Amino acid sequence: MKYVGSIDQGTTSTRFIIFDEEGSIVSSSQTEHRQIYPRPGWVEHDAEEIWRNTASVITDALAKAGLEGSDLAAIGITNQRETVLPFSRTTGRPLYNAIVWQDLRGEDYIHSLSRELPEDELRSRTGLLYSPYFSASKIRWLLDNVPRVREAAASGEAVFGTIDCYITARLTGCSAIVTDVTNASRYMLMDIRTGEWDDALLSATGIERKNLPEIVSSVGCVYGYTDPEGPLGAAVPVAGMLGDQQAALFGQACFSEGESKCTYGTGCFLLTNIGKDVRFSRHGLITTAAYRIEGFPMSYAFEGSVAVAGSLVQWTRDQLGMVSSPRELDALAATVPDNGGVYIVPAFSGLFAPYWRSEARGVIAGLTGYATRAHICRAVLEATAFQANDIFSVMEKDSGVSIRSLKVDGGMTNSIPLMAFQADIMNVPVIRPQIVETTSLGAAFAAGLTMGVWDSLDTLRRYWKEQMRWLPTMDDKERENKVGFWKKAVRCTLGWMPSDKEC
Repeated sequence: MKYVGSIDQGTTSTRFIIFDEEGSIVSSSQTEHRQIYPRPGWVEHDAEEIWRNTASVITDALAKAGLEGSDLAAIGITNQRETVLPFSRTTGRPLYNAIVWQDLRGEDYIHSLSRELPEDELRSRTGLLYSPYFSASKIRWLLDNVPRVREAAASGEAVFGTIDCYITARLTGCSAIVTDVTNASRYMLMDIRTGEWDDALLSATGIERKNLPEIVSSVGCVYGYTDPEGPLGAAVPVAGMLGDQQAALFGQACFSEGESKCTYGTGCFLLTNIGKDVRFSRHGLITTAAYRIEGFPMSYAFEGSVAVAGSLVQWTRDQLGMVSSPRELDALAATVPDNGGVYIVPAFSGLFAPYWRSEARGVIAGLTGYATRAHICRAVLEATAFQANDIFSVMEKDSGVSIRSLKVDGGMTNSIPLMAFQADIMNVPVIRPQIVETTSLGAAFAAGLTMGVWDSLDTLRRYWKEQMRWLPTMDDKERENKVGFWKKAVRCTLGWMPSDKEC
């Protein structure tokens, strides 16, 4: 039996899962890390804590499986995207906390850059829209505000790496300073057609190539070998790398044009494979690298992102104290047939696709004396479904493909009320696979393909199996009514913070 390990470094936790050659989970380990909020709108992670947790879950999962690191054919890595940190090229040590994808501190810089470079040109070069969501504005903030980072960058010692780059560097003793095309495409600095750093954007932002990792393919390359003195205790090839949402697309076997998936985690991300030709959205979606297999053209995807999904459940638990666990919230939501007229729009960090309104802030609308704790819990779940539906509706328009079903994955797919409502509000079947940790599976697939554990994409398709399906039951009039109230609630979020956009 051959085994492949997958490091899944996410926004709130790090896990290591070991898969066998049939794509089944052998063992896993997971641990959470702190969320650091220095100021409103700022979010950071302690990268040293993330590295310690990575080492810990690797050791724990191997012990649970009764395996040694040398038993693994390869390691794949998937990660929270856009989150970026400066670290030492020679030691791998962080020079500052990681600035998380949700962080808004680069907003002023984005506004100034947009006055110099038209958004249409940015989209043509990168597939992206102007937003502090992407890594470039975070890097610029570090250069402008942290003297030791600026000094290390000037000497070439500092690398601005996303988490995949950082973890790979730590695993390999800094012999590999790389990021794959899916992560590089989120910097707002990569030419979406060539998969290389864009000279014009580097010049416009003042970010130097010497401070960026090498861009590599997602599949088909051995980036380096793990340090035998590290947590694996052996030289294991690091051989697959995908940003978390692209990894989920890969793990869901969405290899053909028009195949779509939605991942429900801290955020919510809907991707549709659009093939090997670059196309651009007219409705606020971004064009991103889906994956690149070494020796083959890049595959692309349309993507719509929701900033707050599972994290709204955590907020309800931790900040409001309304429930003690996600399971309790789910159970309460299931006790009522609808939201009682309550709509929650969790624009904690602004609104992402298709609105792209960073000045928006969250609201709870439609409260009456009739509303109970159960109705609010249901509104918490429905908020994710409504946000995903906003993306789904424009995804069909831009792709030109009628999406007949939606593959789903991630922790929130365990919520029966949410998945049933998602099918109702989108009016398509919602399908959950047997392995819902498809992000980890996608990274394992990438590494295993590289090392010959699996021989083709067709082989991987055969491992995908359906576990459960939800069919829509809501009538059109009720659906239209609920979507209408949702859009009214969204309008209430706009214009809360200063912005050059009108409400």
